[in-house]
Amino acid sequence: MLPKYKRILLKLSGESLMGDKNFGLDSEVIARYAQDIKSVLELGVQVAIVIGGGNIYRGMNEAESGIERAQGDYMGMLATVINGMALQSGMEKAGIYTRLQSAIKMEQIAEPYIRRRAMRHLEKGRVVIFGAGTGNPYFTTDTAGSLRAIEIKADVILKGTRVNGIYSADPEKDPAATRYETISFADCIQKNLKVMDMTAFTLCMENNLPIVVFDMNTEGNLLKVVTGEKVGTLVS
Repeated sequence: MLPKYKRILLKLSGESLMGDKNFGLDSEVIARYAQDIKSVLELGVQVAIVIGGGNIYRGMNEAESGIERAQGDYMGMLATVINGMALQSGMEKAGIYTRLQSAIKMEQIAEPYIRRRAMRHLEKGRVVIFGAGTGNPYFTTDTAGSLRAIEIKADVILKGTRVNGIYSADPEKDPAATRYETISFADCIQKNLKVMDMTAFTLCMENNLPIVVFDMNTEGNLLKVVTGEKVGTLVS
């Protein structure tokens, strides 16, 4: 099996780590993700990961929470570091060498984000987890994923979600929604399909970085995407 991509950035939502729980982390999900990532590493693919924090802290609006937006965003960034540490722990149990890099300095638990160092880790076969988003409020972890992917010269962003691709409407609400196998950036914008937030999406479009949206919760799907099987939706 030959991989289609040499270096990938895997974007995971914080919610995906909850499994069937309403909050927090599910160790079984983490262990399954670790095995999926290991299967890809064994092909010689270099893997970087950006993970959200929605399972721990959901950026609620100011009126509801009483917490101003910038402060709330920093709280969300810290949540992504907690998730990164959990994922790191799960991968190390599976025998995978990892490095956690944080956009906000916290030397006791993570390396500071240094682009060249991250790329060196990848070349040595280590999985690099990028925590704390971009380090700036008002940016989502989707934007952090796009930014890091471009910085490390990844071949593709693989956005692991609960649904198996991009649909014409929300498949969980509309049974008549149809799935796209491939779609262009321009069509996504014209049809107002919410693949990522506009900042993240525009970054990918301007830098010709393809996005594959796929169902990460089906075991073996990550390997299928990396080897070029028709899984999910390719945006290019």
